Amino acid sequence: MLNILDLTYRIEGRILFDGATANIPSGHKVGLVGRNGVGKTTLLKILNKELHAEGGHITTSRGAKIGMVSQEAPGGPESLIEWVLAQHTEMNDLFAEAETCTDPERISDIQLRLVDIDAHSAKSRAGTILSGLGFDHDAQQRPCADFSGGWRMRLSLGAILFLEPDILMLDEPTNYLDLEGTMWLEAYLKTYPYTVLIVSHDRDLLNKSVTHILNLENKRLQLYRGGYDEFEKRRRQHIEQQQSAKKKQDEQRKHMQAFVDRFKAKASKAKQAQSRMKMIEKLKPIAAMSENDVAPFNFPSPERTFNPPMMRFENTAVGYGNDLPILKNINLRMDPDDRIALLGANGNGKSTFAKLLAHKLEKMDGEFYHHKKIVIGYFAQHQMDELDGNETPYQVIKGLMVGATEAQVRARVAQIGFDLDRANTKCDNLSGGEKARMLFALATFHKPNLLILDEPTNHLDVDSRQALIMALNDYEGAVILISHDRHLVEASADILWLVNNGTVEVYDGDMNDYRDLLLASRKTEKSAKKIKIKVEDKTSTLKEKRKKLAQARAKLAPLKQNIATSEANVAKLERKLKKITKALADPKLFSDFPPAKAAQISRMHGETKVLLSEWEAKWLKFLDEHEKAQTFLAENAD
Repeated sequence: MLNILDLTYRIEGRILFDGATANIPSGHKVGLVGRNGVGKTTLLKILNKELHAEGGHITTSRGAKIGMVSQEAPGGPESLIEWVLAQHTEMNDLFAEAETCTDPERISDIQLRLVDIDAHSAKSRAGTILSGLGFDHDAQQRPCADFSGGWRMRLSLGAILFLEPDILMLDEPTNYLDLEGTMWLEAYLKTYPYTVLIVSHDRDLLNKSVTHILNLENKRLQLYRGGYDEFEKRRRQHIEQQQSAKKKQDEQRKHMQAFVDRFKAKASKAKQAQSRMKMIEKLKPIAAMSENDVAPFNFPSPERTFNPPMMRFENTAVGYGNDLPILKNINLRMDPDDRIALLGANGNGKSTFAKLLAHKLEKMDGEFYHHKKIVIGYFAQHQMDELDGNETPYQVIKGLMVGATEAQVRARVAQIGFDLDRANTKCDNLSGGEKARMLFALATFHKPNLLILDEPTNHLDVDSRQALIMALNDYEGAVILISHDRHLVEASADILWLVNNGTVEVYDGDMNDYRDLLLASRKTEKSAKKIKIKVEDKTSTLKEKRKKLAQARAKLAPLKQNIATSEANVAKLERKLKKITKALADPKLFSDFPPAKAAQISRMHGETKVLLSEWEAKWLKFLDEHEKAQTFLAENAD
């Protein structure tokens, strides 16, 4: 359980949470949504104790572990699989302790705990998660330092999924994933056995992987049952009800105020007027609510059109420098109004192909025909780092509008979506969504014939993504789209090109077909279901087997100690019995010693024989149990 009560927090004088309250029961999958900049990431950091709230309380189930992807991406010499396994400190500490522990009870506890955390299948589980995130077996053996920042963040995501915390918190995890990885994560979260709190603007992910939506709006939290579409429907109904109630209250207030204004001076009506004044004071104002529509995106259409095809590829190859080509044997054409989405896993060459289209790379072989006067707009996330942080949106646009008046520049900046205050804010102080708006404005400023968008939605909230879809549908030029957002692809693209196996080809199918293709490449959906059923059928047996294996391993050390103790006691009793037997065989025992002494030695002889017999039986019993445990472990070793 995660309980947030009356949370208050402000940053630089701006209140983000004012009495925010929410209760998330254990096992719920919750999508945390809200406009850009309202404090979603801040809330996760407060829950993770990276930040401290000014007021309120946050409680969790006793002993619950919270897990959140680290902002520090791994970059050392360890292999990916080694690094992920190393993150499970409890498991590694237990394995280390098991190597040196001699206390039988502690050994038993260690082995049982290792079974509880499924430690003996840890490497297999880690490999499966990394594979789902796009790291094949060979990649898992390579050092972390070999990978770029985006791939390292993907590795950090894999590590937190492997740890399986009681409360898993993810902040825009699909920003580091391609469409394939996003689909895998969608399926993984759906079956995750514990609580999930995920900040995401991916509509498909929020519809298919969560059971509730936690909306952060007006500094408060409101929990809704269902996925994003259901939340949007209920929220709209709530807004309509709130607006209706406010309208009725305003009319009631107006009517009573009119009575007061008219009759407050008349003695005969003074009491009634006074009564209505009190009623007005007691009326609690109903806050006005609106859907706060985001500023639209405006992509100007091309000034000139070209006869089809606008671009044509014949056995084209492209790559970097003198290396072998990344892509080759490309035979495609693009018309002036085509809407094309590039599909394919990260690393297959989608961005390389986009750079060829944008004339940022030259062809290495074959032919690439295109109109010489074609204007191309190019959007890529890395361009955010290229914005001059000391310039304001007004200054950036003014630099492009040579000779324009201030009013014209201000009007253009407002059209982009910046009011007077934000227009004069340095780019370094803009949010990710606002920087994305700047990049869209720069990419489309010269009215391109072809607009290339490489992961355009990473910093956009759900409503802004919908505004982007509307802008693309209104745009009259051609579009090349690279995105992990399936909803954006389905709503904006008419043609699919698949970048795979070192080339680019037309994909004859829709996104559902492509999803099936991905599942087939990972041993097919049908096989996955069969495996799942098989695993479910054997789950209890497997757990019982592992428990017995752990118990057998735990028995070995104490059995060895018992065998050694028994063996020592038997040897000691045999020596004692030998001395007593020798004493009894001495003829002087009965002549030189009192009868009581002889009787005592005779009695000791009998007691020692009985005790020796008991310890011999124990010794044999311990030897037999030790042999059975060893045999069981040998026959049932994984």
